[in-house]
Amino acid sequence: MSDAPLPFGIGRSLPRLDDKDPYLSLHFVIIFVRDQERSLRFYADKLGFRVMVDYTFENGNRWIEVAPPDGTAQLGLALPLPGSDPDKIIGGETSIYFMTEDLHGKYKEWTERGVRFKFPPEVPVWGGLHTRFEDPDGNSFGLIGFDELTRGVETHRRALAQKLESERRTTQELEIAQQVQARLFPQIHPEARTLEYSGLCLPARRVGGDYFDFLDLGQSQLGHQQLGLVIGDVSGKGIAAALLMANLQANLRSQCAIALDRPELLLQSVNRMFYENTDSAYASLFLAMYDDHSQLLRYANCGHLSGLLLRADDTVERLDSTGTLLGLFPQWDCSIQECTLLPGDLLALYTDGITEAYNDAGDEFGEQSLIERLRRHHDLPCHTALTAIADEVRCFNSREQHDDITLILAKCKASQ
Repeated sequence: MSDAPLPFGIGRSLPRLDDKDPYLSLHFVIIFVRDQERSLRFYADKLGFRVMVDYTFENGNRWIEVAPPDGTAQLGLALPLPGSDPDKIIGGETSIYFMTEDLHGKYKEWTERGVRFKFPPEVPVWGGLHTRFEDPDGNSFGLIGFDELTRGVETHRRALAQKLESERRTTQELEIAQQVQARLFPQIHPEARTLEYSGLCLPARRVGGDYFDFLDLGQSQLGHQQLGLVIGDVSGKGIAAALLMANLQANLRSQCAIALDRPELLLQSVNRMFYENTDSAYASLFLAMYDDHSQLLRYANCGHLSGLLLRADDTVERLDSTGTLLGLFPQWDCSIQECTLLPGDLLALYTDGITEAYNDAGDEFGEQSLIERLRRHHDLPCHTALTAIADEVRCFNSREQHDDITLILAKCKASQ
């Protein structure tokens, strides 16, 4: 709804957000008529009113409510009660007034449709314009207009049009941002002989702050191909988080050449650039560097959730934090840990959109549930297991997704 002042004489029709007093509005005013069907056709066909209710009860009584195109009050078209004198309650002037921004235009339109007016629009002593029209039973209604109303409606329409245009542009920009961010996620999987891997990200909104990437780190001094697996979670939501995510990705990709020999320097540089380019923002990051020949995995966990390494013998190792969050401090350092993967071992890197998803009872999905799913889907291809786990997380959270869901799975296999 627009924040612009509403036109003269028009009130807001939506319920109040506060509950200090019970909701109260004028619902309908009863007009007694002789023939409900004839009156219904008059109000709907000639006046252009909406038919709000047309219901016949089991006893044969019919109830009809009609309403003008705007506003909330309705007219109930009712037959006189048995025993009453129709001539006393049908026909004559009512104290019901309809208001329009263009009285002359409405007068001309309704006259051409056969509506009978008692007199042409005139200026009453209280200002504005005024006329009266009759329905088929002679019930007479006032039709009024004010200059203040006309000006107010035009102002309000302009404000609504500007709001709709702004929303259209915002939607368009979000669609573009969504397309751009989708391209930031890895489009090519660097080749690896001993590692099957896959990743996905399902933003809670059109764009988000979760990040995953696959980096071709080149060859080590021994000629071994090196692969980088990266997952991160930038603070915040929506567009702001997406911009920070793009900044983090650009920093990592532009400097990943130094990851092989000095991964600490790479992360220090990324931290410094992220710190200098943002305002009180931060990010968690897990960087894993895999040697495709020796199957050695070196990693740095910068304030991120622990990686889960499900061994072929069904035991679980947690790859815990080796440093603090990125972007909080200008001076920063972390350590590099390592482990060796064996055929059948499954590595899972994920964000809190998985483990902190919650159901209607407020229970979290949790790390243990994720481990159970990793065991259940261990023998599936990584991309199939990813989809299955993500679907289970979303089913667990039956309502709106509250956070981005991001997951990388990597399974070690025997060299060929």
